[in-house]
Amino acid sequence: MAQSFVVVGAYGGVGEALCRRLARRGARVLMAGRDPGKLAHLAADIGGETVALDATEPDQVEACLRRAAGVFERLDGVANCVGSLLLKPAHAITMQEWQAMLAANLGSAFSVVRAAGLVMAEQGGSVVLVSSAAARIGLANHEAIGAAKAGIEGLALSAAATYAPKGIRVNCVAPGLTRTPLTARLWQHEAAAKASASLHALGRIGTPEEVASAIDWLLDTEQAWVTGQVLGVDGGLSRVRSRS
Repeated sequence: MAQSFVVVGAYGGVGEALCRRLARRGARVLMAGRDPGKLAHLAADIGGETVALDATEPDQVEACLRRAAGVFERLDGVANCVGSLLLKPAHAITMQEWQAMLAANLGSAFSVVRAAGLVMAEQGGSVVLVSSAAARIGLANHEAIGAAKAGIEGLALSAAATYAPKGIRVNCVAPGLTRTPLTARLWQHEAAAKASASLHALGRIGTPEEVASAIDWLLDTEQAWVTGQVLGVDGGLSRVRSRS
């Protein structure tokens, strides 16, 4: 039987790349996100089921996973690709901005972990969350997003310990700057792209497909011995400094 997965945040840069990758390898995919029109457009192109939801609402995410488990008769894994970006110094961030950013990033990740614990406990499976290199290295004006993404890593590690007896693996990928619509202002102009690329030891910005490849690898049932890991997919940003 083909593997079956839920991708929350399916039409974002990394989410769409992941959905397309899963579909190419014959997996069954339920694609979830806020915008029904974008979901329908993607489903028309690659096939699969869709659910419109607010990923910050735990009950909606739980209902989505239960639907997938029913439609597919089993659920092998779920990836949360929902997120937002807020790059300001702490003193310039309003409480409304902070709460919205925290909900979109850490809140959606918690919703997915909670739902997986409720829906996947009988058969096990894989949960993959998305952090950031900003959770592992101090970057100016990244106080809010760095805190939220660090919270995601803490959530992943604790959940991996909690749900290991149930056969649920929980892992995380931590990308560097990736060419997605969300980060466009950081790379769409030549000078900004060059400056951003120079921060990465490999000298370039990542692609959504590269991040999706890592998520796919962690989702796959072949990685049954991998849990509680944070995989840096960041061109060396968080760990390496080249001698240039």
